[in-house]
Amino acid sequence: MSSLPTAEDVLDTTDGILPLPEVAQLLNVPVTRVHQLLRQQQLIAVERDGVVGVPALFFDEQGIAKHISGLIAVLADGGYSATEILHFLYTADDSLPGRPIDALHGHLAREVMRRAQAMAL
Repeated sequence: MSSLPTAEDVLDTTDGILPLPEVAQLLNVPVTRVHQLLRQQQLIAVERDGVVGVPALFFDEQGIAKHISGLIAVLADGGYSATEILHFLYTADDSLPGRPIDALHGHLAREVMRRAQAMAL
């Protein structure tokens, strides 16, 4: 597992993560495909208590939430590390209001994407 890229776990302990085998099951793909998604920076994983997992809020009923991979790509291309991306997503912003990760699941998703694009410039 050490060859897989992981970010520092900057999430609150109440923010769940899904172990990679569960992510594979959720997406109906082999776990090696999940490894590929991590290496291609389409998902971000953290290590918590010896378990490598992806934040649960990266997913919805359809699989990977609509804007997650695009937001990660925009910020990574702008020079942000995986840890910095998680920090952005999981830090409350009074002007949204709330955390960007929560806003991505609602009507403020476009605003979060706009802010990410502006940050990446």
